[in-house]
Amino acid sequence: MEESQITDIGEKIVQVLKTIFDPEIPVDIYELGLIYDVMVNDHKEAKILMTLTSPNCPVAETLPKEVENKVEQLEEIDSAEVEITFDPTWTQDMMSEEAKLELGFL
Repeated sequence: MEESQITDIGEKIVQVLKTIFDPEIPVDIYELGLIYDVMVNDHKEAKILMTLTSPNCPVAETLPKEVENKVEQLEEIDSAEVEITFDPTWTQDMMSEEAKLELGFL
């Protein structure tokens, strides 16, 4: 796969991630800083490394599955896997400026 194709796929995945919201916070998971890494290989498999706002997050079971399902809907992706990590632990500092503004932190 060419680098420009990988960049295009990455941008499409980011657009999908921006449609998924933490139910407790009215900001998408990408702007919240919950996505740590997105990798795509030549076999059209995506791996997303993400965290949750807390280990006790009420959507710990459903949110990763929602991410996988929505990313797999992309034509360029055959399968998606989400790995949850708490290293580093999520903090409000990881939010984008847009998210901080939306939530009144700026």
